[in-house]
Amino acid sequence: MNKTKTAEPKNTTTAASVPQAKRSDDAFKRQAVELWIKTGKPGPQIARELGVSYPCLKDWKRRYYGDAPPERDDPAQEIRALKAARARVREQRDILKKHAGHLPRTPEERDQRIQAMKAEHSRAQLCAAGDVTRSGSHAWEQAEPSPRAQADAALSAPIKAVHEAHRGREGSPRIQRELAARGQRPGQKRIARLMQAAGLGGRCPKRFGPRTTDSDHDQPIAPHRLAQAPAPSGPHRIWVSDLTYVAPREGWLYGAVILDLWSRRGVGWSAGPTLQACRVVAALRMALKHRPPPRGLLPHSDRGVPYASGEHRSLIVAAGLELSMSRAGNPYDNATMESFMATDKRACVGLAEEAGGYATRAEAQLDFLGYAEQ
Repeated sequence: MNKTKTAEPKNTTTAASVPQAKRSDDAFKRQAVELWIKTGKPGPQIARELGVSYPCLKDWKRRYYGDAPPERDDPAQEIRALKAARARVREQRDILKKHAGHLPRTPEERDQRIQAMKAEHSRAQLCAAGDVTRSGSHAWEQAEPSPRAQADAALSAPIKAVHEAHRGREGSPRIQRELAARGQRPGQKRIARLMQAAGLGGRCPKRFGPRTTDSDHDQPIAPHRLAQAPAPSGPHRIWVSDLTYVAPREGWLYGAVILDLWSRRGVGWSAGPTLQACRVVAALRMALKHRPPPRGLLPHSDRGVPYASGEHRSLIVAAGLELSMSRAGNPYDNATMESFMATDKRACVGLAEEAGGYATRAEAQLDFLGYAEQ
């Protein structure tokens, strides 16, 4: 018995079959997408038949049916689209490589990087890589500096002037103190940020193992009275002292400094070509002459021969003072003075060595005494 085939019904869904409801209705959007999927017609054609834009139609499909793209009738067009997408990905990869794998953190930094790289890449790709809108990038380029940026520019000039006045050796803490003395009170972090932006910086000491004073001599050693003394509550309560040396091409130069522990300022100093007791005695005479000590002042030093000499001890006794000395092999008992000398080495001597070093003792002495007077 012959069976008769039943003809399958043809898909007769057309744009006219979609009810003309309000374009904002959810039902209209769903039926428009279903019409696109069922008929298999190109998306632009469906959009024209319905009187809507093709991007809107794509957005409706993505909203209701996910990100699966509609079938394309033109394979060549799909290949061209894939090649263009691959080119965009490669360009953004190259942009990230130039960022060293790290994008700038703030919008200002991103926009500055875009301005620096826009001669090599399109603005669209730079904005996409930096997560910045093109309109925002154009607005930043054409905007006037903010009041904060103008204030930073005005503050950068005195910061640079102070930095140059100290021959490039001061960092943000000391520059802040000097600006405060002039009546300007910016924060230390703000000064550090502006210095970093201008390529300025203080000189930092290198790591080193502290060298202790050779106390192998037969002179009397004073006890370590500084350990039991209270912290100074005013000037001229405790004086600390130490020796240092510089090596100009003319020959060695030795310097002695006495520092007031409360104010951290030099009260006596002396420099000369020999390392003898007269060096520390001259510094002590200067301190006693210009700043007569009150009763109870405590002078502290290391155990070196110049400080343990009879000439130095006699001057201490004549002034009615009791000497304190650091413990053997412990430079940290005189840490404040060691820090002062280390700063002199990096700020004065290190800077001079970068320029070729001191030629004469007089040149080194002028630099050393100028630092001690600060």
